[in-house]
Amino acid sequence: MTRTPLREILRRTDGPLTRELARVGADFGLGQVPADRAPDAVVRSICGYCSTGCSLDVHLQDGLAVNLTPSTGYPVNLGSACPKGWEALAPLTSDQRATTPLARDERGRLQPIGWDDAVTRFVTGIRDVQDRHGPDSVAFLSTGQITTEEMAVLGTVAKFGLGIRHGDGNTRQCMATAVTAYKQSFGADTPPYTYADLEASDVVVLVGSNLAVAHPILWQRLRSNPHDPDVIVVDPRRTDTAAGATQHLAVAPGRDLDLLYGIGHLLIERGAVDHGFVAAHTTGFEAYAQHVAAYTPQRVAEATGIPIAQLERCADTIAAGRAVSFWWTMGVNQSHQGTRTAQAIIDLALLTGSIGRPGTGANSITGQCNAMGSRLFSNTTGLLGGRDFGDATHRAEVAAALGIDAGRIPTETGMAYDQIVEGIAEGRIKALWVIATNTAHSWIGQGQLRDLLDRLDLLVVQDLYATTETAERAHLVLPAAGWGEKDGTFINSERRIGRVRKVAQAPGQALADLHIFRLIAHAAGCGDLVERWRSPEDVFRTLQQLSRGRFFDFSGIDGYADLDTQGGIQWPQPVPGAVPTTERRLYADGRFPTPDGRARFVVDDPRPPAEHVRARRPLVLLTGRGSTSEWHTGTRTRKAPALARLTPDDPYLEIAPDDAAARGITSHDWVEVISERGTVRVRALVTPTVGDGRVFLSMHHEVTNQLTMPAFDPHSRQPAYKHAAVEVRPASAVR
Repeated sequence: MTRTPLREILRRTDGPLTRELARVGADFGLGQVPADRAPDAVVRSICGYCSTGCSLDVHLQDGLAVNLTPSTGYPVNLGSACPKGWEALAPLTSDQRATTPLARDERGRLQPIGWDDAVTRFVTGIRDVQDRHGPDSVAFLSTGQITTEEMAVLGTVAKFGLGIRHGDGNTRQCMATAVTAYKQSFGADTPPYTYADLEASDVVVLVGSNLAVAHPILWQRLRSNPHDPDVIVVDPRRTDTAAGATQHLAVAPGRDLDLLYGIGHLLIERGAVDHGFVAAHTTGFEAYAQHVAAYTPQRVAEATGIPIAQLERCADTIAAGRAVSFWWTMGVNQSHQGTRTAQAIIDLALLTGSIGRPGTGANSITGQCNAMGSRLFSNTTGLLGGRDFGDATHRAEVAAALGIDAGRIPTETGMAYDQIVEGIAEGRIKALWVIATNTAHSWIGQGQLRDLLDRLDLLVVQDLYATTETAERAHLVLPAAGWGEKDGTFINSERRIGRVRKVAQAPGQALADLHIFRLIAHAAGCGDLVERWRSPEDVFRTLQQLSRGRFFDFSGIDGYADLDTQGGIQWPQPVPGAVPTTERRLYADGRFPTPDGRARFVVDDPRPPAEHVRARRPLVLLTGRGSTSEWHTGTRTRKAPALARLTPDDPYLEIAPDDAAARGITSHDWVEVISERGTVRVRALVTPTVGDGRVFLSMHHEVTNQLTMPAFDPHSRQPAYKHAAVEVRPASAVR
């Protein structure tokens, strides 16, 4: 892997873009660890994997990052780290790193080119497609994996400079449901909690959350709760989390909404409603009570497969709780009716008055390290800072903050992820720019998606590696710096803004995404959009201005220095010089950001899944995280030898003993899993942890999304990864 210093590369070539690259290098300190990081320093940085937002101390020796340890005293992880955190540096030194721009030649091979050529090809390619097919024929797909500052610059350059109206992020796959639910119920996208609530509850309800595997540090914090809490887990599988719970409600797949309405029915029946809170701070309770009256224990037991006695025990536990907190993750969000399911969880918190106090809340745990940053500042389906493209006042506010004409800002929201994919299928989208995400692996109904990517006139992939399933299909690959090779901020699930620090050089000609966006802006003639942003902190100051007066106002933070000294800061913090605090929960005053200041009860009738089980496809395929050592599509974790050793080489399908016996299957057999989208070959793991009529595949394996059904929640447009109809048979039975 080449390690030629970028400054040496700049001396070898010349041209207007190279000169701009040199100027960017001077501004941002390319090719070197910043001078304020001493050769043998310990540099604190937020982990770049999940949304927990753990702090890691990176140890430098002679200017090189040689090791890391979890930060002690940081209010998130308190000196602990999961396997991914301990190995966070390893993927940076992989020999699969993209170290130079690549372009596909006439023989279909990706060949190295210079940055001048790469950026010229990018801009001319985008403009050529727009000239031939119209301005709306180009789209971009962003991510929750880059810094907040980079997200904002990307959205600004793409939408206000290049005229790319359609853009969305891979956060659509994990958090769109929570965003929509919070907006409709609370009036804004406002997760109300702090992680300390896990340690202050006496009842913790986890719905569709395998916390022990997906967010192990948060599970550790829950396990350290001194109140010996009741932990109620709602999940079709007996996951690691369910095994450690005091109650496991093994709900039938797709029937969470029936269950939650049934619990609401029982709580009202038991007189567990906080009528004072409901009357003073909510609307819609009467309609809610009328709706759930039909969800009798008998009806819910038949729909969910949960015995009446277990339903009643759950309701009794919640009713007796002093401080009850409700938490959910992808098992809810990635559902065909995820928004209404999330709101049914919120409804339970509202009717019991479980919000605004320590140990309470309706709490969505985010997926990616910076999904919260994406929700506010990606500038994709919402205007910068949680605003609306269709609102002239909002456009004027953004234009003023950026110092541009408001006429450059689109007046309509662009298409969501699934609509962009549909646009490719219909021939309306002809060019796609993919940044820090592996769409060809992770998108639902993978086979169709890969075919569509191959139809594009132009596919540009900007990533750390040229070996991802998406990059291998690209016409142009732009090599990016990764976590640890750039500065900026992430926002974690509890709304804590934390610093990401540069501790290593990016290899070869790889650049931080922020630098790449600047180059593209200058090449496209819209350099004025990025001229004021000479450093990541300059961008951060602009984002603070955009936050002023909003529900997430963090304009009172004194730049990066405050974040460093306070151990991250939860928004909102609108007042300069605010007293440092490690906890900041929302709605202690019972006021919500709705027009009348009240939270809303929201109900709806349950809908069946998009694909039903039937005789030829009698099993429900569930998907989710496989282990604490795996992350998303394995793009980074499989580059870390220690993590790779903790990951099975072959994909394993969990199948219940009776279902396996009926098919003549034993553990470790090769089997075929068949859906309407295709057939994949995996090994079997016969286990009682997955119930009869259900099978489970880890989301991290490439084969999984060859089977998933492209169905979407109608309110959030989030994919429903958790339900597909399949059959399983021994592989040896077919030749």
